[in-house]
Amino acid sequence: MFARRCSRLVASKTAVPLTSYLSRVGRPYSSAASAYENILTETPKPGVGLITLNRPKALNALSSPVFKEINDALSKYEEDKDIGAIIITGSEKAFAAGADIKEMAPLTFSSAFSNNFIAPWSHLANNVRKPVIAAVSGYALGGGCELALMCDIIYCTSKATFGQPEIKLGTIPGGGGSQRLTRAVGKSRAMELILTGKNFSGKEAGEWGVAAKVVDGGKEELLEEAIKTAETIASYSKVAVLAAKEVVNKSQELSLKEGVEYERRIFHALFGTRDQKIGMTAFAEKKKPEWSNE
Repeated sequence: MFARRCSRLVASKTAVPLTSYLSRVGRPYSSAASAYENILTETPKPGVGLITLNRPKALNALSSPVFKEINDALSKYEEDKDIGAIIITGSEKAFAAGADIKEMAPLTFSSAFSNNFIAPWSHLANNVRKPVIAAVSGYALGGGCELALMCDIIYCTSKATFGQPEIKLGTIPGGGGSQRLTRAVGKSRAMELILTGKNFSGKEAGEWGVAAKVVDGGKEELLEEAIKTAETIASYSKVAVLAAKEVVNKSQELSLKEGVEYERRIFHALFGTRDQKIGMTAFAEKKKPEWSNE
């Protein structure tokens, strides 16, 4: 089974080369991954879950079936006590070049509204408590840009291409692009990007604060950096990591005064955890902490 998956990767021009793949993989794919048609999953380092979009012919275009698989993989990583951080990536050419227009074109207001179309796409932003890093190479347009913005941290190559071009199709962003992009780059710049449909580069994403790190290299160098950061996050107390992500996210919803008060309450609460005692005792004794994750 593992050999068949490797052969699939080699067969795809946009997939990870076999030699690089074998050097990164920490263990064969889990049995659950065999059911996926549009994504690949692996654990390249202890504590790190990796989801790779794998629709090379469609430039990883996003659709309801794709998000169903992404959400399933995310849920499994959420439940896995050994996983401390998650990475979502695509190919060298495309993180995700947009939403699948063939799925959307025939929809009516009634069908879209009644079926709450694309609501499941927000599972990542609304339900995943563990940190998620987007590793973006190539195109991240429309839904692809929105998927990256849903993640907690974005790493990208300098030549990556972001954008919300929905205006060119007679519609607007529907997966949170108008909200998250505005929070990232400010109202004026977001308004210009969304009203004109203009793209912006990975280099600009770094300069504007959309991306936390811009890598001058290709997909492999990008993934190495993302895995390194995910491994660092996964090495800390999982209780503290969950709390840290929660308070940062609250900063986007609360006033400064309310946010500081919320942060203080979570800070106080962590004094009731074993890991706070383990961490501070280890620091005082100049030892490496052995986290209990409790």
